[in-house]
Amino acid sequence: MTHEAMKLNQRPIPEAALRDGDAVEMLRVWIAEQRLHCSMKIGMYRETTNIPEEKAWGTILADSARHVANALEAGSTSNASESLQKIRDAFIRELGAPTSEVTGDFVLRH
Repeated sequence: MTHEAMKLNQRPIPEAALRDGDAVEMLRVWIAEQRLHCSMKIGMYRETTNIPEEKAWGTILADSARHVANALEAGSTSNASESLQKIRDAFIRELGAPTSEVTGDFVLRH
């Protein structure tokens, strides 16, 4: 079955990305075959700026966590600040003591 023929449960592209001709997709995350799979654009910062990739990705992940916390607040009675703290705590715990091995796949897109 081709990708076009498959009905995928994809998230919509943000309107700002559709409007901006310079928009770049940096990260796509899927849970498939009971594993996490990622498609990442690695190296863009190294190629275009003096910003270290690790710092750029730290910012991307932190901003993503804020978006999740805000979405949780908008969709329920959760408080964004409390949700962000819980996300941060879970992130730190998971980095220190992973609940599973990283056995999925990733695709680097340049």
